[in-house]
Amino acid sequence: MKLYGVRIFVDDLAAARAFYVEVLGLPVVWEMAEQGALGVSVGGPQLIIEATPKDGEDVALVGRFLGLSLQVDDIQVTHAALVDKGVVFTMPPTKQFWGGWLAHFTDPAGNILTLLG
Repeated sequence: MKLYGVRIFVDDLAAARAFYVEVLGLPVVWEMAEQGALGVSVGGPQLIIEATPKDGEDVALVGRFLGLSLQVDDIQVTHAALVDKGVVFTMPPTKQFWGGWLAHFTDPAGNILTLLG
């Protein structure tokens, strides 16, 4: 496994972009302003900055969903191996509309992490 990126949820994308890009000097790797997101490089894994509406259902993710993505070579094999070790998945490997695969699992504290295949 290797760390792909860490998602950070914000309520003001423009202010967050100014902070991460202009204040911290992190280069933009990609940007989808119309989708309310951008990725910045931190020399390896990316920080993925996402706008979350203050009254939207995504607010529930703040403080519960870590947004930590662990990239694996074969998500099906990794999923099976982790299940065999007693890891609890809240979502099995699922094909996404953009072509990749995601699976969510919990740690002992109940934090939700993501496998990316």
